[in-house]
Amino acid sequence: MIATGTTAPDFTVETDEATTVSLHDFRGQWVVLYFYPRSDTPG
Repeated sequence: MIATGTTAPDFTVETDEATTVSLHDFRGQWVVLYFYPRSDTPG
């Protein structure tokens, strides 16, 4: 588990347009990461 305020590890994901984006692409900018629970789960 990552504690609040901890720097997020770098990761790369594929977009809907089949391109990739990495967290390091946003270095020096404010970024908000939102993690949500899986579908059909309480929370």
